[in-house]
Parts: sequence; structure tokens; C-alpha cells
Amino acid sequence: MINLPQQLSLSVNLNDDATFENFYAPAQTHNAMVVQGLREQLDGKSEAFVYLWGAPGCGLTHLLQAACHQAQEMGLAVQYLPLRDLVGYAPDELFVGLEDLDLVCLDCLPSIAGRSDWELAIFNLYNRLREQGKRLLVAAEHSPRELEIALEDLRSRLQWGITYQVHSLSDEDKQQALQLRARARGLELSDEVAQYIIQRLPRDTNELFWQLQRLDHASLAEQRKLTIPFVKKVLAI
Repeated sequence: MINLPQQLSLSVNLNDDATFENFYAPAQTHNAMVVQGLREQLDGKSEAFVYLWGAPGCGLTHLLQAACHQAQEMGLAVQYLPLRDLVGYAPDELFVGLEDLDLVCLDCLPSIAGRSDWELAIFNLYNRLREQGKRLLVAAEHSPRELEIALEDLRSRLQWGITYQVHSLSDEDKQQALQLRARARGLELSDEVAQYIIQRLPRDTNELFWQLQRLDHASLAEQRKLTIPFVKKVLAI
């Protein structure tokens, strides 16, 4: 990661749990193909520009941060930028020197749609990265054609490269994903308790995993197993 202004340091930290291995994408599924495509981007086996899109809660941020973790393990220089948190800053200052990195990840692209300074800065960054043969990974809730970008040149650039739609999980898949994440934390999460959680919390996977983290901390602090009464008490659901 590059050295951004000090006031941004808390905004660009990566979630340690955001890895490709932690992303629920069983073999032969569409999302497994997406993960493979991102691995190939990092390996230099595919197009250097990749555009991810999908409904809120489908895991876009997880995948961008997982790509950063994987790139760092490969010894590559990377930067993750959550645009939703950065729109109050001058984009030209934030983007200085990014073309020297191996991978740049821009999350929450719709946050800057219609802002001429940001659109032009991203257009110029795209061109600089492409000229240097570096990788760019972006994420949005809409496809490139549906994104409300005013700058036509940027809209055109966003339709180059490879576009992947990330599919949302079914409730059954969310249960499997939650149990997979629990096992990775050393927690035993039964089918009954997992179903209880999913039925009473927002279906957003980010929210589910955040609440699982709360349960993990509470379970460790109180030396309790994850039962329905315990989950009900901790999460107030």
C-alpha cells in the first residue's frame, strides 16, 4: 500500500478476513469463475482491467480486498481505495503515483458518478495505468453501460477489458458461507443456529459476517458455545 495522507489511513485498511479462500464460491459456479478470473488478472494471464458489478451485499468489497491480499502475497505493490469514503478529497492528489503500482482497486464507483473532477481523474488514471501495463480492478452496483457516468470517454474506457457480474447468494448458500466463515474462526455453528441468524438479520453478507465477528468475540470472552439463546442475547434478535 502507498502512503496516503495521514487522515485517510483508517479508511483504507484491508479486512484480514477478505481472502479468496473465504469467499463462498463452490466449484463450477458462476462466482467461482469470477474468482478464477481475478486470479488470472493478478497472474498476468488475462486483461489488465477488470470491472466487477453486482447487487449490494454480494461481496464486491470482499473480492477487491481479497485481490489486494493475494497481490501482496505475490510481492506486488497495491492500493485499495473505497471511493465512498474518499469523495471529500481532491482526486488528483490521491491518485499521484498510482501508476507506479502493480494493482489499483477502486471500490464503490457509483459514489463519484456525475462529479466531473473525479470522473476526469479516474479517466486519466486509467490511461496512465494502461500505458504502464499495470492492473486496475473496479467495482460498482451497476454494469458499465448502466453506470451514470457523465464523461463519455470514461464511460467508454469502463467498457473495455473484462466485466464480471457477481451473483448474490441464496439463503442456503448464505448459510453455508456463514458456517464456512465460522469454521475458519474455530467456531461451531450448527444448521439450526445459522438458520436462526439468517432469518433475523439483513440478508446482506457483509452484515452477516460482521455479526459473526461479534459472536466470535462474545463467545471467546464468555467461553460460551453458539446456541440460539446466546446468539439472541448477544445480537438482540
